[in-house]
Amino acid sequence: MKFTKMQGCGNDYVYVNCFKEKVDNAPEISKLVSDRHFGIGSDGLILIKPSDKADFYMDMYNSDGTKSQMCGNGIRCVAKYVYDYGLTDKHNISIETGAGIKYLDLKIKENKVFEVTVDMGSPITKASQIPVISDSEEVIAKPVRVMDTEYSVTCVSMGNPHAIIFVDDTKSIDIEKIGPLFEYHNMFPERTNTEFIHVIDKNTIDMRVWERGSGETLACGTGACASVYACIWNGFTEDNVTVRLLGGELKIKYDRDKNTIFMTGPAATVFDGEINLNI
Repeated sequence: MKFTKMQGCGNDYVYVNCFKEKVDNAPEISKLVSDRHFGIGSDGLILIKPSDKADFYMDMYNSDGTKSQMCGNGIRCVAKYVYDYGLTDKHNISIETGAGIKYLDLKIKENKVFEVTVDMGSPITKASQIPVISDSEEVIAKPVRVMDTEYSVTCVSMGNPHAIIFVDDTKSIDIEKIGPLFEYHNMFPERTNTEFIHVIDKNTIDMRVWERGSGETLACGTGACASVYACIWNGFTEDNVTVRLLGGELKIKYDRDKNTIFMTGPAATVFDGEINLNI
């Protein structure tokens, strides 16, 4: 199987052009290629396929083989792939995902995509649609006890569920221990991504993320969008925010008139390769 390793802010995936390659048993292949010792090494597998609703379809799997609806960093790399590898010559494209169709604006330098702005759509705050089990219709600053500590949790979906937790310092979080406890908490029937946020000022936040099915990653685009909306919702930031992640920075803008979030960030190709699949 021929593939391309790509990353956006360190959130890395293995990409396969399914216009040319046929991929069977994608969940098992995702687990194989994601393994950083016995495989290629990635946060998951993304298959680039034809779509009858948009220019392309992004079929995405986490490193544990579970299917994912959407990835903000991943979709920017899809945009870079389809332009750089000649699948399109358009600077504005649409990509179908498990969370609906997303529209992307490609920034070009020397005939290569270096940055992409994604219309990530509207944040979902209704508890039943995230989904999160709650007595209230929305979950904002809800006290949740984990490991004998009470945390204030705000829940937002960007096509996938996010639990945003505000902390005084992201560096001191024992994310390997606390991340799974939130991911598998009984209030999240489909598990959840968990973002730990330190608000620096009205336009800057630090973020660490524990992604369901992948563990801690260097970045999460949907998580950055959900976190910025949670910051605005709680009155902590303005509408234009720089999100500082372990793997780099994302620019997030909330358009109040359209109730839409725009994400701008880099996309990079790491290498091309070919792997023998013995599954």
